[in-house]
Amino acid sequence: MELMDLMFEMAALLGLISLSRLIFGAVNFVWVMFLRKPKDLVKCYGTWALVTGATDGIGRAMAFQLASKGLSLILLARNPSKLESTSQELAEKFGNKVAVKCIVADFDKLKKDEIVKAVQEGIQGLDVGILINNAGVIYDFPKFIHEADPQMVESLLNVNIGGLTWTTMAVLRSMLKRKRGAIVNVGSGTAHVMPGCALLAAYCASKAYIEYFSKSVTLEFKAHGIDIQCQIPLLVETKTIGAIKAGWLSPSPETWSKASIRWIGYEAVCIPYWVHYMETIVFRTMPILIPNGYTLRGRLLLRKQRMEEKHAMELDVRDKKDP
Repeated sequence: MELMDLMFEMAALLGLISLSRLIFGAVNFVWVMFLRKPKDLVKCYGTWALVTGATDGIGRAMAFQLASKGLSLILLARNPSKLESTSQELAEKFGNKVAVKCIVADFDKLKKDEIVKAVQEGIQGLDVGILINNAGVIYDFPKFIHEADPQMVESLLNVNIGGLTWTTMAVLRSMLKRKRGAIVNVGSGTAHVMPGCALLAAYCASKAYIEYFSKSVTLEFKAHGIDIQCQIPLLVETKTIGAIKAGWLSPSPETWSKASIRWIGYEAVCIPYWVHYMETIVFRTMPILIPNGYTLRGRLLLRKQRMEEKHAMELDVRDKKDP
């Protein structure tokens, strides 16, 4: 009888602990997602923000969000005409309230010393308090690693890993002098949530580097007043693989960036958009075979479609050459 009583008490205790964790998790979720006050970015970090990959998608949306908070901007991208267009749009929307500078730099073409020099010259004399490392490259469509063009894979690694690392190194020196700053590295749910990512291997590995790099440099510089974090988007509306359309599960870059701004300066790794956070919980409660199998089937189907389209285009070109 005493043994049965003990087992009952142990079961009740375990149940209480599980329930307490569930309640705490729910309260914490509501707090960090909706109630916690965002930091005053200008007051905490400085008057200027540098955004890489600033002419499209998340980078462009982040630039507009930062400008709405009163920060002046340094836009970095490889396309001069897109930089000019984005700069003009910012000027039209915010007028004289926000200053905008541009840096033309192709992370794939430039060597590491050239990237560091371009960034340091671009930020010289400015109170750059925030860096958004968003520039990135992804496959044109899912492929087995042996099918991928080696030049494309090299470009991906140069931009996603090299560009982010060299830009961070270039900006950190000025932040250390001021003893304040925030760096946001844009990661990916494919590396954070999934145990593996078939047919996008090099891309997902580069995003895993970004997350671990962020966690490591956070330990190095937190004591110096510099907040470094990796923000994790899952699906976001994009014109890249699969032409993802906006919806609850795949927000527009503008919707995602509004959530992103609220998290700057807090946790070292975070999932800013609340629906993505809930998705992550669901994925992690599943047996590994389910999300792996689901995503693999989807990518295999997309690969087949794109390869058929590519083959049809090649035949069309050949027919035009040899009527």
